[in-house]
Amino acid sequence: MSPPVRLLLADDQHLVRGALAALLELEDDLEVVAQVAAGDEVLGAVREHRPDVALLDIEMPGLDGIAATRQVVAAGTGCRCLIVTTFGRPGYLRRAVEAGAFGFVVKDTPAAQLAEAVRRVHAGLRVLDPGLAEESLAGGPNPLTAREQEVLRAAADGSSVKHVSALLHLSPGTVRNHLSSAIGKTHTSNRAEACRAALENGWL
Repeated sequence: MSPPVRLLLADDQHLVRGALAALLELEDDLEVVAQVAAGDEVLGAVREHRPDVALLDIEMPGLDGIAATRQVVAAGTGCRCLIVTTFGRPGYLRRAVEAGAFGFVVKDTPAAQLAEAVRRVHAGLRVLDPGLAEESLAGGPNPLTAREQEVLRAAADGSSVKHVSALLHLSPGTVRNHLSSAIGKTHTSNRAEACRAALENGWL
C-alpha cells in the first residue's frame, strides 16, 4: 500500500484550518503533517515537514497564498500547491496559476471533492474551479502594470497622494499618473472605484 499523501494546511482562521484538517484526516490515504496561520510561514514549514501538497488560503498575514505559492515553487521543494479560498475571483485564479499553483478551489467545495482535488494535484494534474476558469478566460489578463497595482494597493485605504508618494518613494506626479492610468484601465471614475474594481477582479 502506498504511503499517505502528506499535506500542509495554511489558513489564518483556526476554526477553518481545524475543520479542513479533520475532514481530510478522515481519508485513509491523506495525512495532515503541518498547519500554519501565515503565508510567510509556509516555505519554512514545507522545508521542515516535506509535504506533498500544500493547501493555501489566499488572504493571510505575512504573505498571501499566491505569493507563498510562488516562493514554494521557486524553492524547488517538489511540494505542489492547491489554493483553497473563500475568495472565488477569476483574477485570483489566473494569478495563482501564473504563480505555479496546480489547483484552485473554493472553500464550499464538498469534502469528497476536495479530497479528490488533493489526489489529482498530487498526481500532477491541474484542478481548477470550472466556473472561475471560464470567467478568468472571459475576463482576460490583468490590465494593470506591477507599478499600477502597487500604487492602487497603497491608495486603497484612502491615503493621500503625498502619503503614497512618500511610502513608495515616487514623486506625487508619478503617483497621479499611475492612478489615472489605473482608473482608465478599470473603466472607473475615481481611485476608490478603481481599487474596488481591481479587488473584485482579483487584480490586486
